[in-house]
Amino acid sequence: MTSKLDQLRAMTTIVADTGDLDAVARLKPVDCTTNPTIVLKAIGTEAYADVVEEALSWGRRKGGDASYVAAATSDRLAISVGMELLRLVPGYVSTEVDANLSFNVDASIAKARRIIADYRERGVERERVLIKLASTWEGIRAAEALQREGIQCNMTLLLNRAQAIASAEAGAFLISPFVGRIYDWHRTSTGRDFAPHEDPGVRSVREIYGYYKRNGIPTVVMGASFRSIGQIEALAGCDRLTIAPALLDELAGDMGKLERVLNPGDVSTKSMREPEDAICHWFVGEDVVDIKRPDPAGPMDEITFRWIMNEDAMATEKLADGIRIFARDLASLRAETRGRLV
Repeated sequence: MTSKLDQLRAMTTIVADTGDLDAVARLKPVDCTTNPTIVLKAIGTEAYADVVEEALSWGRRKGGDASYVAAATSDRLAISVGMELLRLVPGYVSTEVDANLSFNVDASIAKARRIIADYRERGVERERVLIKLASTWEGIRAAEALQREGIQCNMTLLLNRAQAIASAEAGAFLISPFVGRIYDWHRTSTGRDFAPHEDPGVRSVREIYGYYKRNGIPTVVMGASFRSIGQIEALAGCDRLTIAPALLDELAGDMGKLERVLNPGDVSTKSMREPEDAICHWFVGEDVVDIKRPDPAGPMDEITFRWIMNEDAMATEKLADGIRIFARDLASLRAETRGRLV
């Protein structure tokens, strides 16, 4: 009998949510995802000692304001972590645009172009890099522009189906619905736990997946932010799943049978949006919200997007919380770098 991890590989592309080089070498994911939290943790390990020293030496040769040098050196470290991961995986590495740019379209585009240029300077072309952008209205507009340039985007902190639809309409290469954060909010707000089949995070991904497949949308669905292997098993068959090493190890040690749950040919899940005259029906948690739109069959507009997000307390709160966490860890990374540059 093969492990559940090997069974999952046969139906889903495995992505490692880590900067741990030993774990990546052992578990052999296809892709890797990073963020400031992962980079901050990675540079504190012995495996990255040479990478860190190279970046610090580079930073010490630069002149100018100390804060600017620390930020530039931190950016170099993020690319260096990505480079080390790319040596071990055959597919993509995701590198994140600064969280504090999540509401700035032009600055997000400029930073994404800089990331791609930095990889190219190291010999890695854009075909192996995904730019991670928060799934704000502005992040989605930045992705739309970048995708037209051939820069592929990973829409992160995706918690609501309005974000999924807007990202698909923008031509985003990939979305990362955050299963665990959705689950966390509902567990806290209701005071109860959820079995995988009723887990709000799992159900959200299933509905997005069904909507995409039913409508022939090519955007990749990559479930993320898992709290248990039960959540992962409940999404077996999803296009991609990005999983932390501890859960990958747990799957590798389980020799039980893993059933496929999601299949591109099965489009039986309920629709996220069904136009009816000038009314659009949207599912927000367990409720259906009717939104009047000038063209219900047309692309998502900003007013509808912001209203749907406003009506979804979970998505509003967890998106803001996620941006704050990544911004805080980016600030910590820069502070740590500045201290080491002295």
